[in-house]
Amino acid sequence: MSRGAAVKMSGSFLRQLKPTLFSPNLTSGISGTRGIGMIWSPVAEARNWSTLAPNPSQKEEEKPSSGKSSGQDTKGIVSYWGVPPSRITKEDGTPWRWNCFRPWETYQADTSIDVNKHHKAQNLMDKFAFWTVQALKYPTYLFFQRRHMCHAMLLETVAAVPGMVGGMLLHCKSLRRFEHSGGWIKALLEEAENERMHLMTFLELSKPQWYERALVFIVQGLFFNGYFLAYVASPKLAHRITGYLEEEAVNSYTEFLKDLEKGLVENSPAPAIAIDYWRLPPDSTLKDVVTVIRADEAHHRDLNHFASDIQCQGHELKDYPAPLGYH
Repeated sequence: MSRGAAVKMSGSFLRQLKPTLFSPNLTSGISGTRGIGMIWSPVAEARNWSTLAPNPSQKEEEKPSSGKSSGQDTKGIVSYWGVPPSRITKEDGTPWRWNCFRPWETYQADTSIDVNKHHKAQNLMDKFAFWTVQALKYPTYLFFQRRHMCHAMLLETVAAVPGMVGGMLLHCKSLRRFEHSGGWIKALLEEAENERMHLMTFLELSKPQWYERALVFIVQGLFFNGYFLAYVASPKLAHRITGYLEEEAVNSYTEFLKDLEKGLVENSPAPAIAIDYWRLPPDSTLKDVVTVIRADEAHHRDLNHFASDIQCQGHELKDYPAPLGYH
């Protein structure tokens, strides 16, 4: 066969294959064939391997659906992983409206706790912790004065930090040393979550101004890093500082209650989130909410002073069971 004839035959052959090899409908065109076309099928199907790019044939089946379920408006979620959204109801069968906490995380606060207890500074470390807290207290009092709602919101953005930092560092310590924590990781994270729920409650009653939000950014950044370093250097000092911070929180909420009783602050109805979280009566008021929050702070005070006492006496936290659920 001459060279010219061979070139013509190869060109004709490629023209015949071009629609098959380079067609966008390659996979449907060669699904039942074998041969050279099979080399190209992985390239054409590669896009459909991605979890972020659903198969076009499945788009109609996976369209988000909207409708009402259990009395609530819900939007369908398209997910490759097929994780069904949880549907939680109350004991009476009505829908649970909160995503930030679950019914089994609710509780009735123990308001019989002594809110006047105070840990007397007995050594240099205690005195350092006490006066550190006092130094931090006065600027906030000067800034907020009798604006209790705003003061409470800033207080909770700070109060939720120690439990998270302590729980995180104990978690890492447990991993490094291959040992349990005695439940203290969970106890400290419970404290952090409880403090965060205080903040979520106050946000239902008052919206922070832009400068208050800016202040939170600054204070939280400084406090988080400072407390982190303090806990790395001396956990017993860090827990003592937190204990004194909680004492000041108790005092702050006591002043809040006094002004509510005097009528200087409106005793508005309790927000729904507080009624469900603390299992309060439906007709509860702001005074009831502040009362249970103050009780929570008193329990956090005792827990952190207890943790510091354990370490001051030469023991480790893991050797003593943590008071889980101690709100």
